[in-house]
Amino acid sequence: MEVDLAIGWMRATADAVAAASDELTRLDAAIGDGDHGVNLTRGFRAVAAVLEAGTFTSAGEVFVKAGSTLISKVGGASGPLYGSALRSLGKALPPGPSVTPADLAAGLRAGLEAVRKLGGAEPGDKTIVDAWKPAADAFEATVAAGGDLPAAAGEAAVAAREGARATADLLARKGRASYLGERSVGHQDPGATSTALLFRALSEQTGNSG
Repeated sequence: MEVDLAIGWMRATADAVAAASDELTRLDAAIGDGDHGVNLTRGFRAVAAVLEAGTFTSAGEVFVKAGSTLISKVGGASGPLYGSALRSLGKALPPGPSVTPADLAAGLRAGLEAVRKLGGAEPGDKTIVDAWKPAADAFEATVAAGGDLPAAAGEAAVAAREGARATADLLARKGRASYLGERSVGHQDPGATSTALLFRALSEQTGNSG
């Protein structure tokens, strides 16, 4: 992954989130504050603008800047969670103009751990983690098996999408949705859904539709 691809990924995520804003808001209205789509759209649009205006020498710098922008621009839980994930991803990458798929796998793992640490969530809690972890696992496994970046990104996108869909059957144990108890069952988690959009954007930017 080079700088242009890293920027392209963030820009594509901004477009995907904006296109799905109404759906994300609808999902969040059922079990949260109803502002996930609006907040995340505003945040990633700010990310796209900042990256367009900036100069970067490494993919890591791109993600650190994207994460910092989300933290400063997005309210609620999504800004700190996504922001911390991207900042940790970026900091885990080696310096230089490009990183290998194995480097990115390690970065995705670091991003996952940042989300888990900040939110205290584990798989099955009906959160971002339920899409990010299977995506990171799939990406890592594909790379370990000799797959290239498009293959790994494609597998990650599929895993994230399936993980997000599976949250509909889960009982929320973290965040505002946890206050609903059994009533949270039957609703897909908005954070996991937007995470699936993030990984789909990566897959598409590498030339794999996922």
